[in-house]
Amino acid sequence: MLEKIKKIFNNKEKRIENLVSFLVILVITLIVINKILKGDNKSSKNYKNETGVELATETVSTSNNSDDLELKLEKILSKINGVGKVSVLVTYSESSTLVPIYNVSTSTSTVEEKDTSGGTRTTETQNNQKDVITDGSSNVITEKMIMPTVEGAIITAQGANDSTVKSNIISAVEAVTGILAHKIQVFEMGDD
Repeated sequence: MLEKIKKIFNNKEKRIENLVSFLVILVITLIVINKILKGDNKSSKNYKNETGVELATETVSTSNNSDDLELKLEKILSKINGVGKVSVLVTYSESSTLVPIYNVSTSTSTVEEKDTSGGTRTTETQNNQKDVITDGSSNVITEKMIMPTVEGAIITAQGANDSTVKSNIISAVEAVTGILAHKIQVFEMGDD
């Protein structure tokens, strides 16, 4: 076969014509192979593997969560004896994270080719497809929501000039948020 190819390309008159024909056939072959491989990905996209559920993350806004915590802290701290009117600011190191459920499809194909001289070549192809699972109205189905990490808090309170009240405020915020006492600052509320 190698000799036939040499004879085809040794003919000077047909050398360019044969080279162009060879390139056209090569391009068409590559296009067909590409279409076949892309067709496999599209068909596996709709495949649902019950055992192949994997998690991934998506970031969401935390403004509602931080406002809720601040309001709850203001409400409970104002009920502590001697505190009075309270204002709370809580800071976060990151935002909330939704963990949606992903459907994972994996396919592996192995091709072994043998040439005329006795050599073999093995090619292994692995395709991974991850699809977010949604309900009928294209809402993402989530596994869980990871709340953000609280980094610190600033509290202003009318009764913060008393050291016992200040200590009680710090203890209450520390208990609710889990942050260390040195990351909680309490100040006396000024007159507005």
